[in-house]
Amino acid sequence: MNSGWKTVIVEDVLQKSGIRGEVRFMSGSQAIAWGALVAGCRFFVGYPITPSSKILLEMAKELRKHKDGIFYQPEDELASIGMAISASVCGKKAMTATSGPGLSLMQEELGWAIVNEIPLIVVNAMRIGPSTGHPTKPGSADINCMIHGRHGDGGDGVVVLSPNSVQ
Repeated sequence: MNSGWKTVIVEDVLQKSGIRGEVRFMSGSQAIAWGALVAGCRFFVGYPITPSSKILLEMAKELRKHKDGIFYQPEDELASIGMAISASVCGKKAMTATSGPGLSLMQEELGWAIVNEIPLIVVNAMRIGPSTGHPTKPGSADINCMIHGRHGDGGDGVVVLSPNSVQ
């Protein structure tokens, strides 16, 4: 990708957002959504699950501003990742977002996408502790699930980024 193409995408996103030249405070969820838009993501599919629902809401709002933007909220996490994989196979830059329990449900299809070398962004908005979270016991077990959660050859070739701040 040359820098001219990237600049066009950034300018397009900033122009449609109406925030060109402003300093803007945003949450991590908003930063994820805006980063995806700037990178050219125009297909987002997700099932609401806390705390990833804010990414879903931001993408739903912003993708409406793009004529080629597609947002869909399916019936569950399995459908979410299946649709994101399908969109990627069809040439769209696709993304889905979930949290721990949803990520567990997505493992088989995620492994299939990895084995078949299908580019895909899966955001795991981690909760503290298992399932519904535990406010006094922080943990990062979802990172292990992202790296090693699949069976067979599906665990190789994943890139897992785990930022420690919005910046």
